[in-house]
Amino acid sequence: MKAIMVMFDSLNRHLLPPYGGDWTHAPNFRRLAERSVTFDNAWAGSLPCMPARREIHTGRYNFLHRSWGPLEPFDDSMPELLKQHGVYTHLVSDHPHYWEDGGATYHGRYNTWEFFRGQEGDAWKGQVADPAMPEDLKRLRFQTYRQDWVNRQYLDTEEKHPQTLTFDAGLEFIRTNRQADRWFVQIETFDPHEPFFSHQRYKDLYPHDYDGPHFDWPDYKRVVETDDQVAHARYEYAALLSMCDRSLGRVLDLMDEHSLWDDTLLIVNTDHGLLLGEKGWWGKWVQPWYNELVHLPLFVWDPRAGRAGERRSSLVQTIDLAPTLLGYFGVERPTDMQGRPLPVAEDDPVREAALFGAHGGHVNVTDGRWVYMRAPATADNAPLQEHTLMPTHMRGRFTPAELADLELAEPFGFTKGVRTLRMPGRALINPYQHGTLLFDLARDPEQLAPLVDDAAELRMAQLLVELMRANEAPSSQYERLGLPETGPVGEEHLLVRAQRDRAQRAARPLPRTEDFPAGRLSLRTSVLALISDPVAVEVLRQHLPGIVDSEFLQFLGQLPLIDLVAIAGGQIDAEDLHAVATELAKL
Repeated sequence: MKAIMVMFDSLNRHLLPPYGGDWTHAPNFRRLAERSVTFDNAWAGSLPCMPARREIHTGRYNFLHRSWGPLEPFDDSMPELLKQHGVYTHLVSDHPHYWEDGGATYHGRYNTWEFFRGQEGDAWKGQVADPAMPEDLKRLRFQTYRQDWVNRQYLDTEEKHPQTLTFDAGLEFIRTNRQADRWFVQIETFDPHEPFFSHQRYKDLYPHDYDGPHFDWPDYKRVVETDDQVAHARYEYAALLSMCDRSLGRVLDLMDEHSLWDDTLLIVNTDHGLLLGEKGWWGKWVQPWYNELVHLPLFVWDPRAGRAGERRSSLVQTIDLAPTLLGYFGVERPTDMQGRPLPVAEDDPVREAALFGAHGGHVNVTDGRWVYMRAPATADNAPLQEHTLMPTHMRGRFTPAELADLELAEPFGFTKGVRTLRMPGRALINPYQHGTLLFDLARDPEQLAPLVDDAAELRMAQLLVELMRANEAPSSQYERLGLPETGPVGEEHLLVRAQRDRAQRAARPLPRTEDFPAGRLSLRTSVLALISDPVAVEVLRQHLPGIVDSEFLQFLGQLPLIDLVAIAGGQIDAEDLHAVATELAKL
């Protein structure tokens, strides 16, 4: 028995042909659906990248207890359990987060692993002089942006692209070991994650007229670009998606060539999607976790079931991948794993409802039809606490200041009697500004019209609390969300109606700059220039007081005002922006 997992990052379900995508070139995903079971109700759990990978290893949610980070000493790791039971495990990946502080304990759980350099500003090639960089619409130009342009100089052909090298290595492992038994290979590429860097033959699949600035790496923010610029970025994503499709086809070809369908489990999955201008947003994490981000593509071929070309409606999640692989190889599932084997043979229910979210953000629940996004009860989004023995962020360690108030917490059931460090946490974006949201996907599949329905909210809030309790959510989470740690949820706990006005304000897309009046000073003027003008700064103080005194101006002040507002997400009301634009135009 053998198993292959082909994992993509930021793979958008709604752009794939098996899920209704009708304009992208992805014939191998269509071919895959004909040879496997397609899951229509697959959802993310913990977000984004490394929290999702912790779930793949442990079969448990990550986001209720801690943020982005490595595996914990008490974690059960699916690849390691397979290894301990005589299954050879191998990882090939170009995903750079595995080799940063916040992911450094994952790859060592496999027997062997390979890493290919160069994705998304990976600290790879050393160059003191600045590389040539084109005029670009990207505003947040941190060190990774500069490094990415250094790296691209060494990725000038498709053969050198990290994705290509990753699949080359994965296919080599399969060819080398095709006649052996009991192995698992995880072929994982960072693509089609931003930047949407692909090669010309894939761009040629999407001909379009565009003569604007370079744009293949949107910031996580509101859309303020023109329609042509938005369309161009979507085509750049689609080109990279088509490159991913070709790589997938190489795996399917090899399975055909060596008749691996007879004895090899195949899973094709992703961690999350990406907003490409939908609902007026780019990226992920800075807005609520809409379906474009969390309703996932998932394909599984299980030779024991022999089911191909079928679809499943059962509600499944990322936490179900570890139990599926363990069960396939006959390895007992640890009691700490809360996922369940994927229902490939029959469309049997796995769960009534599913949690998803990021640490410090909305805590969300879905039953497959309704989606309930619970925001904090108060504006301070507190208390928010980290529970970890591995205090690292994505690219760095916790600072001494972050650790100054740590204390030992009592063990959770899944920590094997070990007490964790407990300390104040922090959220990238405070979800309070977006309010608590309720959607009925049967009537509103695009989530454009959040509902106020007390009865539905009460039912979904009760489901949410039951799942939080089943996962031993810390007391701080109930307090933060204004939910009862014990006892039933009552009408006094409902928030949708109370937070309705705030949610509506935050959801309004920013008007495009061409819709605003323009003059000597405008929304396209840098914030520092506006602050330097004695009259303009008073306009900002009146309508946008938080911007004038923001500590972020020391590294974002050179941005045009409209871009800073876009990066601020839903914190600034469109009506206030109109007022600023009108008064600036008079100066």
